[in-house]
Amino acid sequence: MFWDEGHPLEQFRVDPPLTPTPNGGGETIMTSTEPVTCVGPDKAPRPAGFTLPAGACDSHAHVFNDASNLVPERAYTPSPASVDDYRHMLSTLGLSRGVIVQPSVYGADNRATMQAVDASNGTLRAVVVLPDDAVPDQITDLHARGARGARINALHSEERERDTITRCADMLADFGWHLQMLIDVSKFAALEGFVRDLPVPVVFDHMGHVPIAQGVEAPGFQSVLRLMKDGHAWAKLSAPYRMTAQSHPPYTDLAPFAQALVAANPDQCLWGSDWPHPFIPVDMPNDGALLDMLADWVPDTATRNRILVDNPARLYGF
Repeated sequence: MFWDEGHPLEQFRVDPPLTPTPNGGGETIMTSTEPVTCVGPDKAPRPAGFTLPAGACDSHAHVFNDASNLVPERAYTPSPASVDDYRHMLSTLGLSRGVIVQPSVYGADNRATMQAVDASNGTLRAVVVLPDDAVPDQITDLHARGARGARINALHSEERERDTITRCADMLADFGWHLQMLIDVSKFAALEGFVRDLPVPVVFDHMGHVPIAQGVEAPGFQSVLRLMKDGHAWAKLSAPYRMTAQSHPPYTDLAPFAQALVAANPDQCLWGSDWPHPFIPVDMPNDGALLDMLADWVPDTATRNRILVDNPARLYGF
């Protein structure tokens, strides 16, 4: 279940360098004999170029404050990124709430994620990874501490994870949680019917992670749009650098995808920074520049404020 955060491009700013390896599908992927070491985030975030509403929320971030419990099968080793560093970024940009999402490198050990939320006085929520043998009492405890969803990373193993997704969704249904899925929606067969049959809301990470070369008319992406229109799914307007063919913000090639998601149902959209941007295939962006992209995608202030405040408040229970 536990994979890296997603990386469609061929070059990474990491150390040690990766080795080009044909994947048998006409593409080249980058491999390494050991986890690559990521660079840290920009230490000088700048404020957003527009006025943020009170209660604005970053709906997707991670914290890395303990190297002792990283899973050995990880794809990368993160640089330290503490909750204090995260709070500095939030306050600089004008955000007052956040959602800490369990990263793949910690597997189902949610301690770092939950410790950040525990100390937040209710300003942070969590999306965790549940172990295969999770029991309801564990979810009850996590809920009391601020968790509101479970994440499954099936970016490179869609077919193998279908049973896991179904089992997890069945367990979450009694707690009012949602299921967050990191998948490439272009590769998940029969996506629309599968999601409609799940007993919980589904949140698609990173705009569905669809390869931009396929365009917004790609069948998988169109399935996401229909699911959102009907209220069966949410989408995070996050991590455009994981799909872009450009090196620097504003990653204009992702604008049609973000705008299509908002047009499908602005009440089912969330914005996320993906801070501290682990294992990305581009130069490290400034978080202020990433937030400014939301104003480009959603120029209407009222709609943008719903995405930043009302929608995450409804999904995460702020």
